[in-house]
Amino acid sequence: MNLLILSAGTRNKVVQYFKQECAEGDRIIATDCSNLAPAVYEADKFYLVPRINHPDYLNIILDICKKEEIAGVLSLIDPELSLIAKHRAQFETIGTKVIVPDYELVETCFNKYDMYKLLCKLQIPTAKCYMQKEVFYEEKSQGKIAYPVFVKPVTGSASMHINKVSSDEELNVLCSMYDDLMIQEFMDGQEYGADVYIDMITGKVSTIFVKEKIKMRAGETDKSISVKDEQLFELIQRFVETCGFKGIIDIDIFKVNGVYYVSEVNPRFGGGYPHAYESGVNVPQLIMKNLRGEVTDPSIGAYRENICMMKYNEIMIKEIARQDIVQ
Repeated sequence: MNLLILSAGTRNKVVQYFKQECAEGDRIIATDCSNLAPAVYEADKFYLVPRINHPDYLNIILDICKKEEIAGVLSLIDPELSLIAKHRAQFETIGTKVIVPDYELVETCFNKYDMYKLLCKLQIPTAKCYMQKEVFYEEKSQGKIAYPVFVKPVTGSASMHINKVSSDEELNVLCSMYDDLMIQEFMDGQEYGADVYIDMITGKVSTIFVKEKIKMRAGETDKSISVKDEQLFELIQRFVETCGFKGIIDIDIFKVNGVYYVSEVNPRFGGGYPHAYESGVNVPQLIMKNLRGEVTDPSIGAYRENICMMKYNEIMIKEIARQDIVQ
């Protein structure tokens, strides 16, 4: 059985973890648009492909799936998730399972205001959000919200262009500079991250790993500690199963005055997933099991508390002639 990891980039650990879960005859294939993407060298085989906005990109990936008899495909970057989810039927026609939630749900995840509306509909606690500053000003005058607030693009990732705003003047300047901004209530509390796997056959949660975030860098968890809370496990399980998520997702959560607030959902492996794996939460094993047609057994919270993750830099050295470098 073969698995295809798209846009592997620098996510070496994820490729390594899948390699460790391979049975005899299994292979991990990787792709990237650059041969300076170190993670591709961890795979059994890799392909250099165009960028995802290339008109032939989808057909090239489908051809790889046919050629390599790929059982399952996943991507490690946000922009590609919508693409493969939207064309799920084309992959399934050639026998390749797309390890991404349904297209509509992926699109909701990438639109912060749509996610806010979904959370409100499900009565899941979440930070207040506003698309019109006039509505925000009105509720501010009524004492329903106060500065500071976050101002951020409705779509986007890696914490790009997020500003903490403390006055009308700052807010007006930002709104005059950029379109499609959203005003979000400032969550003055502890931030958590949850790595969740939902069985692709049953739609039931298989595992949940929760980490308290100690330090962030470029939108990803840099240092964290494992924690458990049955209240949070129940909230996450109800949320993801009601929405219909399947596969691996990463959830950002805040705890303020004893209440958990769901913030955002990333429908892929989160940057802090290695913490979960090294603590015994083996999502690659669950994915490979599902791809073999086997249902996974629930093991929510099956890990030790107080396990810390600390990221640090590593390097990979390869001999590549200057003229052969693809960036």
